[in-house]
Amino acid sequence: MKYTRILLKLSGESLMGERQFGIDPDMLSHYAGQIKAVLDRGAQIAVVIGGGNIYRGINAVEGGFDRVQGDYMGMLATVMNGMALQSALENIGIHTRLQTAIEMKEIGEPFIRRRAIRHLEKGRVVIFGAGTGNPYFTTDTAASLRAIEIEADVILKGTRVDGIYSADPEKDPSATRYQTISFDEVYRQGLNVMDMTAFTLCKENHLPIVVFNINQTGELLRLVDGEQVGTLVTNEG
Repeated sequence: MKYTRILLKLSGESLMGERQFGIDPDMLSHYAGQIKAVLDRGAQIAVVIGGGNIYRGINAVEGGFDRVQGDYMGMLATVMNGMALQSALENIGIHTRLQTAIEMKEIGEPFIRRRAIRHLEKGRVVIFGAGTGNPYFTTDTAASLRAIEIEADVILKGTRVDGIYSADPEKDPSATRYQTISFDEVYRQGLNVMDMTAFTLCKENHLPIVVFNINQTGELLRLVDGEQVGTLVTNEG
């Protein structure tokens, strides 16, 4: 097994499936099944999910809200997604803990680093909700921060494409996919992997990122087992 402790980053939009809004139960089941396969292999898994399927704080101004207020609304959306994933995992027998950056004691535990690590060591999946608990920071940044705090081996960013390309493969058929690439090269080419704050956190803390297609069944397990899946971003490239 190549990675022992992983931070899986999922977008909120991925939970919509073919819907225009909300949560598709089939997508929840799909993700829960993939997580279970990796957990059964012996890996420790923490998860951060975005909230874009419900509300995006960055759209707050368009909706007439103050940006800070909108960001907090977005954090609540990530907690809702976390609760949904927790339920899906528990339905297939996986013990989970939802930890939130904003105190919601009736819903989940407050984020406590040592407690999160202990849960992982006991074979529980830990879901981190409410981002960093601060406005102006994305869930990408929350994923990077939590991964560093729990001493994860890698961030696995599940997307709908199978890696990082030289251009958007959905718009440019000539775009080429990278198997490995350095943080510096991503900067130079202006490639969209994570927001700059999240990306810089990973670079400065030597935390690798793998971008892969989470919608392809079995890819997550293959990746953890050490197969060449998606694109690996490291300081070395």
